[in-house]
Amino acid sequence: MRRPLLLALGLLLLHHSCCFEFVINGDWEDEEPGVDLPQERQKRAALTSEEDQTFEAIRGDDITVNSYRVESRITSRFAHTSVRSSVLNSGSRAQSIGFNVQIPKRAFISNFTMNVNGITFVGSVKEKALARRLYAQASSRNKAAGIVRTNAQDLETFTTEVHVPPGSSVAFELHYQEMMERRLGVYQHNLFLQPGRPVPHFQVDVYIYEPKGISKLETSNTLGERFVNLIQVTATKDKAHVVFKPNLHQQRKCENCSGSAIDGIFSVKYDVTRDSNAGELQVSDLYFVHFFAPSNLSPLPKNIVFVIDVSGSMWGVKMKQTVEAMKAILDDLKMEDRFSIIDFNHNVRCWSEELLPASPLQVADAKRYVQNIKPTGGTNINEALIRAAQMLVRANSQGFVDPRSVSMIILVSDGDPTVGEIKLSKIQKNVKRVMTEELSLFSLGIGFDVDYDFLERIAMENRGMAQRIYANHDAAEQIRAFYSQVSSPLLKKVTVHFPEGAVTDVTQSHFDKFFGGSELVVAGKVQLSDSNTLTSFTSASAASLQLNLETETDITELDMELATQQHSFTGFARQMWAYLTIKQLIRERSLVTTVGKKRKITKQITELALQHSFVTPLTALLVESEDATERLLADSARDPRHGCCSGVQMLSGPPTVVYATPPPWIQVPITTPSSQVLSGPVETVLPPKVNLVDGDPHFIIRLPGSNMDVCFNIDSKPGHILSLVSDTGTGVVVNGQLISSKQPHKNTVSSYFGIISVYHQPARVSVKVGTDRISMADGRSSHSFTWGATADITQDSVRISIVKNSHVTVTIDNSIRVTVLLHRVWRKHPVNVDFLGLYIPSDNQYSPLVHGLIGQFSREPEVSVYDVHEGPDPLKKEATMEVKGHTLRVTRGWQKDFRHDRKRGSNVYCWFVHNSGKGFIDGRYGDYIMPDLNSFL
Repeated sequence: MRRPLLLALGLLLLHHSCCFEFVINGDWEDEEPGVDLPQERQKRAALTSEEDQTFEAIRGDDITVNSYRVESRITSRFAHTSVRSSVLNSGSRAQSIGFNVQIPKRAFISNFTMNVNGITFVGSVKEKALARRLYAQASSRNKAAGIVRTNAQDLETFTTEVHVPPGSSVAFELHYQEMMERRLGVYQHNLFLQPGRPVPHFQVDVYIYEPKGISKLETSNTLGERFVNLIQVTATKDKAHVVFKPNLHQQRKCENCSGSAIDGIFSVKYDVTRDSNAGELQVSDLYFVHFFAPSNLSPLPKNIVFVIDVSGSMWGVKMKQTVEAMKAILDDLKMEDRFSIIDFNHNVRCWSEELLPASPLQVADAKRYVQNIKPTGGTNINEALIRAAQMLVRANSQGFVDPRSVSMIILVSDGDPTVGEIKLSKIQKNVKRVMTEELSLFSLGIGFDVDYDFLERIAMENRGMAQRIYANHDAAEQIRAFYSQVSSPLLKKVTVHFPEGAVTDVTQSHFDKFFGGSELVVAGKVQLSDSNTLTSFTSASAASLQLNLETETDITELDMELATQQHSFTGFARQMWAYLTIKQLIRERSLVTTVGKKRKITKQITELALQHSFVTPLTALLVESEDATERLLADSARDPRHGCCSGVQMLSGPPTVVYATPPPWIQVPITTPSSQVLSGPVETVLPPKVNLVDGDPHFIIRLPGSNMDVCFNIDSKPGHILSLVSDTGTGVVVNGQLISSKQPHKNTVSSYFGIISVYHQPARVSVKVGTDRISMADGRSSHSFTWGATADITQDSVRISIVKNSHVTVTIDNSIRVTVLLHRVWRKHPVNVDFLGLYIPSDNQYSPLVHGLIGQFSREPEVSVYDVHEGPDPLKKEATMEVKGHTLRVTRGWQKDFRHDRKRGSNVYCWFVHNSGKGFIDGRYGDYIMPDLNSFL
């Protein structure tokens, strides 16, 4: 039987003597896998009343709180927070003084120290059994107790109590660490502030350092409007400092009140600058962290079956809030989505036996169905989930769903199974058996009396995640917020690779899905080598695209930068790797079915927690005096409301962004074999023989039969779109749009190509290459990539190969290639702008119908040049050219080819045709002006 584990933590100080007692009942390690506990619901429900208990950071009847300071240092999404307070027993008798801190459930406590009348207690993380033995050696019969328990949605309470004589001073200091999780496009750092009384020295500092830059920053709080103007924000490109420092008068509830008006959550929200979709790779102290959060991708269509618990226990506010949330979620479905609804009690009902498109008519009918649900009866979770999985499998096998789509089940339940199969381990096996690899299960557990541990296990095992919904007035908003996190799937089957031998001990590197607004994080250790560069390759599927992205970083650069930052957390990469590894091992531990495997993982967790000073369910924080004669024990409690280990750190809060079934992450290093490295983006070789247009814009046409190059300019206006290749036979169009210089130079406004468009009509795929990004669209979806990373994207017969800040090659049917070069200029240049050059191989396989300013020369015209003579410029000879029935005056000169020298270019000597190529090109240049970028000539 599971029993609640309570923390007893305390100190009794009388006349310089210290006595302790630790009382514990229950032990997480003794839990046997797969045991079903029919009485758990009553035990979980019994604890819900604790939610209403009053919280104060500092407790005591007659005390003076001299200071209360909170400082957070966030470096590269990893936060180290310290809470310090100095308290005086100003009463005339001995009394207990309590120190309480509410921390995020996903955080790990890393240290706690306390100084009582000059006696310093320093914390150290130890293996739980050893810590208990050391503690027992110093214990006695005098009791002073503290307890670790949950009393807020996303917060966990650390509580300690010390009994001190009058006049005693106590200084508390608690440290905890957490990884910032990106949700709905932002990272949110929450600090719970409730001092209970005005404090002379009250201050909150949040320091943020993000090497790539901070793109947005905002502060919010639930403290009230009176404090908004007291929050000071100082921000630069990559750093921010947020200060909240109200004085005594500003803290009081009213002019003559003794209570504090500070009571709520202080939040800092921010996001980082991302220069590419390939992700951000950081290395510090030979630990790497790869952040992956691509944007500007079209969402994948969804196939969703909503499975709603309508048993009797859902009666009242739970059902009302669920219905309200479901109606809003149904309104959010898109036309390309397909869905159905299953509601269950002791029976299972379907709104529709088949998935239906989310048309306005179907959505309206589904909303009426949900509105009329009446909770009653028992709970048959097993059959409901099996029916949902079978519905999705059937739709996939019969071809009723878009092959690009993502299929998922969203379960909303508040109870344990009471009808049909009620053994949790059997339900888990049954569901896993019917869930194919393409399906994901997301679980929402409503209330505290739900077996959240079971819902989390069954979700993680089936490529999903779980979240607790608190049954109060905003439960509907909680459900909608969760749905928003999973409503925009952008990628499937995301895998991060590294070159063989470059890294070890890699955390989870394969993810079933990536959702818009979130972030995938991979960490590991860097192996020393002769190279100072670490490269990662990321592959994924987006809609009908296949992506291969590449990014790299210098392994010493960040450490040098961190050394110059006063408020950065220099050990962030090492601690983040340990944090992710421990969290993932805890998840894996919850899924294993044998005692042997569980013990093996337990050992790994314990060793890592000890090395990195994390208080986990398997370790304890031993706080002892400098001479080790007096000891306190901070132990992680088990909260039966969460089914598994909880306490100082919790597993039941919103999980890290991990959507795939957890593999044995740490046991086998995940690297890319040398034979697979080549599957990443490969720099395309620029073609040796080309026709090109570059610069202002200068065309160079290679005529191999005549062994000469012919040049001409096009004097068109900015905004005009010119036809470069137009082939109705192959369905390929290459057009370019002109942009102008910032201002005239020598009374002349120069024009350049700012956009090159490649359109393949049979595949309906359009690729637009600009100076800031490359976009791809197919009529149903669109995707965008920056020049900031090397990437390889394939959709149907079209392949895009991007070489970082250099060039893009678009290949169609492996027979037509178009290469676009990027020219960057000094951003503050008074005249010049970024522009593009176009290089098209002479051996492209067009149809006989091809035309355009460049395309027409795939059929080489007969050219004769004669009467070469000196011209007005002695460096430029003149001649007569006969071509296409025209006799032209041409000048010998040169233009630039930038394929091999991007800055200076190499000279190509050619015969220059004047008047915008008149006589050399068919017709006049005005005939080549197009109405839009995808138009055929």
